Amino acid sequence: MSVPAPPAASDPSAESPASRRREQRGWYVYDWANSAFYTTIISVFLGPYIIEVAKTAACGKDFPRLDAGACARDFDRLTVQNPGLGYVDVYGMDIRPAAFFGLITTVAVLLQIVILPMVGALADHTGRKREMLGGFAYAGALAAMGLFFVEGDRYLLGGWLFILANLGYGASIVVYDSFLPQISTPDERDRVSSQGWAIGYLGGGLLLALNLALFLGHEGLGLTEGEAVRIAMMSAGLWWATFTIVPLLRLRNRPVPAHEGTALGSVGGSFRQLWRTLKELRRYPLTLLFLVAYLVYNDGIQTVIGNSAAFASEALKLDRTVQITAILMVQFVAFFGALLLGRLAQRFGTKRTVLASIVVWTVIVVMALFVGEGQAVQFYLMAFAIAIVLGGTQALSRSLFSQVIPKGKEAEYFSLLQISDKGSAFIGSLTVTIALQLTNSFRIAIMSMVIFFVIGFVLLALVNLPKAIRAAGNEVPSNL
Repeated sequence: MSVPAPPAASDPSAESPASRRREQRGWYVYDWANSAFYTTIISVFLGPYIIEVAKTAACGKDFPRLDAGACARDFDRLTVQNPGLGYVDVYGMDIRPAAFFGLITTVAVLLQIVILPMVGALADHTGRKREMLGGFAYAGALAAMGLFFVEGDRYLLGGWLFILANLGYGASIVVYDSFLPQISTPDERDRVSSQGWAIGYLGGGLLLALNLALFLGHEGLGLTEGEAVRIAMMSAGLWWATFTIVPLLRLRNRPVPAHEGTALGSVGGSFRQLWRTLKELRRYPLTLLFLVAYLVYNDGIQTVIGNSAAFASEALKLDRTVQITAILMVQFVAFFGALLLGRLAQRFGTKRTVLASIVVWTVIVVMALFVGEGQAVQFYLMAFAIAIVLGGTQALSRSLFSQVIPKGKEAEYFSLLQISDKGSAFIGSLTVTIALQLTNSFRIAIMSMVIFFVIGFVLLALVNLPKAIRAAGNEVPSNL
């Protein structure tokens, strides 16, 4: 049975600056490690590849007389000519190959909504955050490495591996974020959060650059395009697993009050603690208001990013090379952008900096109406502006949220942030879908995100942050 910790045990200000810096530097490296999964696998390679694998499976089932490569190239024409064919079986459901990636993404999101609160409650209840971070990280990394074996018609294997990898990624982020208030004082938090986010962009961008070089030069290396993609996805899992060693060596658990000693008792206690936290949110109305504000404007951010490639190809008619180089540019510019906004927060205040970044986001989506078709330079300028505010907006928001949650429940509250983030993503996607259905214009669909930024700005402006921080029992930082 655990011994109750003295009050100072979880107070970072009670530790030496050298001790805090050691943990902070280890904490940064996990952002460097896990960002490879998001950039290489989710952002670039997996979606198109898993759709091609599903098409191969559909071809083998419905067009067995045709050559697999020829069938895949002419798949759209063949399915138009044969409307009852061209589906893959997903446990009794007939699914179009083009919809398969969306289906597994939806399943992954729904599982996170169910499981992440348990992860947060269990992390706070047991105090074994370092072990949980390592367990989820390596489960996700191994599943990501397993994507190397997805070839031929193994679309279901690819779907399950992605779902497991995505779940490990989300669960590890909940535990990772919950370390922030434990390893930094209130006045250090903006800097620490921003540096972590910036280093994540740098790590994810570096591996993506290497993998794009591999992909573009695969013929000279004697590889097929599919083999290059599989190696790239495996490398993301290997990168994730390798660099996770550093935070596991640097981060340490904090003592927690006495609780049930058995695993079953811990899980039961976690559920009871989570239920109490949901009920106690009523005691922190300003924390709840901040959470809602963040979800609204962050939903706008995620929707713009998620639809940027489609905007480039459908609205601007730009080729794949432009899209890929823009993604790379965003990764590296966002590194400096996150650091820049962290510096601005120290000078002008965190809340003002976030509000100003939301204004920039609003201007960006309005300007999407005026970017000319085929104008790659204009698209690069738009991507550059996004990169400047992308990481900083989210990093500073994470820092602010860490200030308005009570001590001892960091993982639980960050799990609420993560699952609400995932759940609200449906709203932005639905808004874009409706806008496209009504107007058939990606420009208008992207500009519809203005409403998310306006509402988020107003709600955040209404939050009395010093009062919210004091209500949560925390010290008000000097640069708020």
